[in-house]
Amino acid sequence: MLTKSVGENVGDLRQLINLDASELSSRLRAQQLRDFPPAAEKTIRRFSSAEAARFIGIAEGYLRQLVADGKGPPAAPNARRTYSIDDVDQLRGELDAAGKGARRYVRHRRDGEALQVISVMNFKGGSGKTTTTAHLAQYLAFRGYRVLAIDLDPQASLSTLFGHQPELDVGENETIYGAIRYDSQRRDMAEIVRGTYIPNLHLVPGHLELMEFEHETPKALMTREGADSLFFARVGEAIGQVSDAYDVVVIDCPPQLGFLTLSALCAATAVLITVHPQMLDVLSMSQFLNMTGSLLDVVAEAGGTTQYDWMRYLVTRYEPSDGPQTTMVGLMRSIFGARVLTHPMVKSTAVADAGLTKQTLYEIDRQQFTRGTYDRAIEALDQVNGEIESLIKQVWSRN
Repeated sequence: MLTKSVGENVGDLRQLINLDASELSSRLRAQQLRDFPPAAEKTIRRFSSAEAARFIGIAEGYLRQLVADGKGPPAAPNARRTYSIDDVDQLRGELDAAGKGARRYVRHRRDGEALQVISVMNFKGGSGKTTTTAHLAQYLAFRGYRVLAIDLDPQASLSTLFGHQPELDVGENETIYGAIRYDSQRRDMAEIVRGTYIPNLHLVPGHLELMEFEHETPKALMTREGADSLFFARVGEAIGQVSDAYDVVVIDCPPQLGFLTLSALCAATAVLITVHPQMLDVLSMSQFLNMTGSLLDVVAEAGGTTQYDWMRYLVTRYEPSDGPQTTMVGLMRSIFGARVLTHPMVKSTAVADAGLTKQTLYEIDRQQFTRGTYDRAIEALDQVNGEIESLIKQVWSRN
């Protein structure tokens, strides 16, 4: 039986929740305005020679040779040479234009290579889903792919990481809901896509209005008229409107198995399931897989797409010295085999600390951390994202 706290007059629960929600929203908005003024724009830092060479896919010594030949940005007086992401793209283009050998450095899709749509999902919070999506999207953009990140989560954490605050910067009909809604206010996807501070990375932001799709879909299923598409086809159709502009789409799914997630699954060519290797999380994932399988059976009977190029499990927040976690990872590998990515994303204070300032680890300068902490975290990120990039290239039959 529920009881009141001592000295607290709870009153009407609805009134109390509404008052708390209003006060919290007001305080958070004020805090955001102090920390991130409306006129402020997020930018990406400059990169070292080693980082720039890694993004392009060449040795650092070769990059220095190119610079000596007059390519790349001039060095500032008495300062080490650094590179903007535009400098990196320019060098990549010049290498391709030189046409030496069969290797290509501009990684855009070629004839016959299908758009890759990766849905990142798990319906348990804390699995590292949004962090994984953000770092994967940035990694691919830095490597020269044209990337569209879609925030399908009403909480909009991915949008916030990319400098778009949902309560301040995202208005009505400015999420993918605007392109998949059922009424006459539906918009073209191209009107919703936004640029970011990274040239090769665009964003479709999230907002609480995404919940409208969850509320309206049951009504649409009951009153469906004409040839309007069913819910599971809508995200794919919206992506199709802008598909020629991108090589890879990365979708951050909400932490629930609703209509948005099912539509994202039907739009995907690949699925990445994040999982924290703890017993409760793995048990939750077991329920998630059972429910997903049953729902996809229903969707398939209605004509939905369930054919994928690949599906992988990514172990996140992994602590190699933790015995129970290592045991759980071993269990997953014994069950799922090669469908578990070879490289886990290790738990790191560097990633967590970057998130406190609404940044990814790729955006933080190495000097802000102890060298070992930063290097270990970056190495783990690059290994995970590099493995996913290899899967994309395999689908495209690239060496």
